[in-house]
Amino acid sequence: MSRKRAIVYLLAAALFWSLGGLLIKLVSWNPVAIAGARSAIACGFLLCFFRPRLRFTRLEVLGGLAYAATVVLFVLANKLTTAANAILLQYGAPVYVALLSQWFLGEVPSRFDWISVVLVVGGMVLFFLDQLSLGNMLGNFVAIGSGIAFAFLIVTLRMQKDAEPLQSVFVGNLFAALAGLPFCFGPFPGGWSLTGLVLLGTVQIGLSYLLYAQAIRKVKALEASLIPMIEPVLNPLWVFLAFGESPGRFALLGGGVILLAVFLRYLLGDSQTVIPRGGQPGSPRGDSSPR
Repeated sequence: MSRKRAIVYLLAAALFWSLGGLLIKLVSWNPVAIAGARSAIACGFLLCFFRPRLRFTRLEVLGGLAYAATVVLFVLANKLTTAANAILLQYGAPVYVALLSQWFLGEVPSRFDWISVVLVVGGMVLFFLDQLSLGNMLGNFVAIGSGIAFAFLIVTLRMQKDAEPLQSVFVGNLFAALAGLPFCFGPFPGGWSLTGLVLLGTVQIGLSYLLYAQAIRKVKALEASLIPMIEPVLNPLWVFLAFGESPGRFALLGGGVILLAVFLRYLLGDSQTVIPRGGQPGSPRGDSSPR
């Protein structure tokens, strides 16, 4: 797979992720139960495309825990603070990835990488400027924790680029399904709610991570965190088209900045060389997964 095709896969994954806000509105159920059932459906979907090994490596389990923590903490953050705060603080992930990828992968961010991070984070702040508040500080810290967990997920998937990143995704969905199981009480969703739940598991999570796990083999960890940042831009677009909830001026401006940053990465990313610490350009460390 070429780098450009990998970027197309990342963009497609972000597109499918962005359907979450719209599809969740269709499901009348406990939010944690939705997250758990969605992951259970995703496990079944992934089994149609690969056969997981019954023995998981330590790295695969760590990646799975990071995946489950990302999902569960984000749901909790949405309950404890505003949705805008939760999304913005979770999408601080590129900053954490930039730091973690140096330590665990030897992928040292270039000046262009840091400019991309600043543009994307700045665009996110503008995007949610009208909706931000101090909110519940506990919820804000939980959202930050979700962002850190997402960064660890990206790095651990990248560390498995020569193995099978889908193993961690599968394990993570198992963990998330188990975490949501105690909350699956009350009437089970039916009708449109059930349709939304199935689409959440198969398309919004299953298909998106199927593409993401393939793409992360061919792009740097930081790039794998920056390019999908179009997701929060697309999310309100679908809600606007379906329910007429229009974004404000700052949201449009911030979305434009994010799209510009992603477009520049697509055009110029090939010319940026990864220089590992103590290595030669183009040969990052961390090619082998620890067992």
